[in-house]
Formats: sequence, structure tokens, C-alpha cells
Amino acid sequence: METADEGDCNFWWCIELETIDGNAEETLMTIAELSGSVGSELLEECEATILRAVYLSTRDISHWLAELDALGEKFPGVRVRSHSRLENQSWHTDHLDSFPPIPVGAGLVVSAPWHTISEPGANAPTTAYATSRLPIYIWPGSAFGTGYHESTHIALSFVERFVKERDVIIDVGTGSGILFIAGLKLGAAWAVARDTDPNAVEEAVRNMKINRLPDSLCDLRIGNLLDGVSVKADLLTSNIMLQPNLKLLGGMKSVLKPSGIAIFSGMTATERAVFLQALSETELSVMAELTISNWWGCAAKWSASQHFTA
Repeated sequence: METADEGDCNFWWCIELETIDGNAEETLMTIAELSGSVGSELLEECEATILRAVYLSTRDISHWLAELDALGEKFPGVRVRSHSRLENQSWHTDHLDSFPPIPVGAGLVVSAPWHTISEPGANAPTTAYATSRLPIYIWPGSAFGTGYHESTHIALSFVERFVKERDVIIDVGTGSGILFIAGLKLGAAWAVARDTDPNAVEEAVRNMKINRLPDSLCDLRIGNLLDGVSVKADLLTSNIMLQPNLKLLGGMKSVLKPSGIAIFSGMTATERAVFLQALSETELSVMAELTISNWWGCAAKWSASQHFTA
């Protein structure tokens, strides 16, 4: 299978983060994932834990520092220690095994495209990664949603559980496109996907090609939340943080079918109560919840008291 080039850059940005807080490793790896790092390693120095994260140079260093600064408000105790330029020799290819196939849900496996996965029922040669699971190929680029983060696992598990043949999907904050791509490969008919980051939209296009999905299966554009979305969804997915998820709830009546299901992830377990209260005020009721580590998400449907007009 052909894969896309990781970018025409001849160097990488290397940013070191430091913390002495508890759960340091989990916190730092989460920040690396959320900020768009394409690779990282943990170091120990005295009482501090250091994460050396690498970023694409297709964005200026100021972009990545701003991303980390914004995340710093959610993860106090973490600071940027240094940043530098890392010449692009064989760093990326030397670290291919940093992205091994990872099982998700009951029957999915998320994989970087350089690993050959035998599709279920296919007569492909047996490989080290032969499996009966359905592969979702994602290039580990700079968009959030490579499939290695707990919040993405939660959302994918719900997509696998609730998507139906011929469904229309709306994917808010699509990132790498992993959620709508999984939905399409599981039988959905069409998707609408939005992200505010042009880089994310480009990577979602790349990942559709990697998964051999034609562009016609998704209306993929730059956009904020539900702005400009007029279709009605059978399944809505939103793997974003608490505040944008809360803002999203106000527009649900206009885009989610009476029989539709909404999947929300990207929130911590400590934010659960706040979101559930807001969800009930929107007349959506929880069908299922899932917590992995400190990350939480849910699937919801309209309550019986909700009425719709044509």
C-alpha cells in the first residue's frame, strides 16, 4: 500500500516539556498527543520527568508553542523547558516501530500504514500483524486522533458499537479523520467532517486515501463545530474538549435525527458531572458511558419527551 509523504521539510522541531507532578508520564504523553506531536520520548532527570516531543516544521515553532501554552491551562505544573531544531535524517523511518498496530473496541485495529494488516476474510499473506480485526490506517501526523490516545479509543469503541449500514455521520473536530473513516469502513454511507485546522483537513484527506476511501464519501472542510452544517445525522461524533462539547449541545436539534445517536469524548472523568448536567438540559439521555484511565466519554440519544416537527 502506498503511503503519503510526511511533508517536504528537511528538519523537525524538538520541544522539551518538564513536570514534577504526579502521573507525570501520562500527563506528558497526553499533552504530546493533543498538541500534535509526531513522536516523543520520556526522560528522567532527578525529580523531574522530561518529555522530548517532535513536531513537523511545516508549521512555525511559534504555532506549536502556542498549542502547548493553551494546553498548559488544562495541565498545570507542566512547562516548556527548551526547543530546538532537529535535522531530518532518518529520524522518522528509524522510529516506525513507535506506532505498532493497536486493538480498539471489539473488532478494530488502528495501524500506521507501513504495517500490513490482513483484512478480515481477505486472502492476504500472513504477517506479524495478521488479525481478524478491521484495520483503520492512520498516518501519525500532526492532527489529533492517531488512535493511541484514550479519548480516541472511547469514541472509536462507540462508533463501532452504534454505527449502522447506510448511516450519515457528522464528525465535529475531525482531526485525523479517524472516527468518520472507521464509520465508513463499518458501513456508513456518507460523512460530513469539520475542523478549524487546515492541516487537520489535509491529513484527513490523506488518511481517506490510505484507507482507499473515495473523496466523494465525505464532505470534508474547514469549519468551527456545526457552522454551515445543514444535513441530518444518524450518528454524530465529537472527540474534543469539555468547553467545545458544551457549546456543541446547543445545535444538536438542527443536525441530529430523532433516532440519531451522538458520541462525545475528549473529556476527563472529573468533567463528567458537568457534561451530564448540560446533556440532560438539552433533552439528550445517556445510552452508554466509558472511562479509560482518566478519560471519559458517552453515547447519547434523544429522550422520550423530545418532540420533533418536520
